Amino acid sequence: MENPVSGAQSNAAMNDLSYRFPTRRRLRPRLDGLPPRKPVLIVLHQEHSTPGRVGRLIAERGHALDIRKPRFGDPLPQTMRDHAGAVIFGGPMSANDPDDFVKAETDWIGVCLKEEAPFLGLCLGAQMLARHLGATVYTHAQGRAEIGYYPLSLTDAGRADATTTGCVWPDTVYQWHREGFDCPTGSECLATGGDFPVQAIRTGRKAYGLQFHPEVTLAMMCRWSVRAHERTLMPGAQLRHQHLEGWYQYDPSVRAWLDGFLDHWLKEPAEQDSIA
Repeated sequence: MENPVSGAQSNAAMNDLSYRFPTRRRLRPRLDGLPPRKPVLIVLHQEHSTPGRVGRLIAERGHALDIRKPRFGDPLPQTMRDHAGAVIFGGPMSANDPDDFVKAETDWIGVCLKEEAPFLGLCLGAQMLARHLGATVYTHAQGRAEIGYYPLSLTDAGRADATTTGCVWPDTVYQWHREGFDCPTGSECLATGGDFPVQAIRTGRKAYGLQFHPEVTLAMMCRWSVRAHERTLMPGAQLRHQHLEGWYQYDPSVRAWLDGFLDHWLKEPAEQDSIA
């Protein structure tokens, strides 16, 4: 699910951190003597979608956001040589859909994996990663959905990842999906949930797929739960007031985790070498 409102409405919303970024943003000069940071590729799926809090935090780290929407004809790069990483966000479509852009994005993930470039798939993006790696993306047998806040449990691999990255994973996260995926062969399941057991996977060192939505701001949540109100009535889903109550209870830990996660995910080889 993604933001369905216009850019003007989005910019007018109080405390909405999902403001629209220009496709090419001037890089800030670095103070550490290293070359300017490369842009991060942002893949969105609706006309007025934004990268939300993930985009804001990436920009705060000095990376331009190279926003592309293959659904509307934008090409994807043939190499990740000129990008620091890539994020494929969610959307109302399915990774199983026959649309050309869905197949193109799913196939393109192989560029990131082959070059070992940082990759982050959120909801639909995670499902595309799973499909690219040969796993099944499926709807729940009883038609259940996870829409609202749900518990997250780390696996042994997830606890090891948290130790390596120094990030404390949240124990409850915001979800908006009615499809899940199996953990692909060769990947590690980092976190599990209820109706859709696989909630986070990692392939290699820097390719992550997350079923949940750490990018969501309060204003985005309000728009989603109003404009797609019927989804909150699905079996297993939570009503809108529960989303809002959950935000104040659970979002601080999600925000703190995302801040640390992006530091690790975007860490450049030169920085890693200096730490080692």
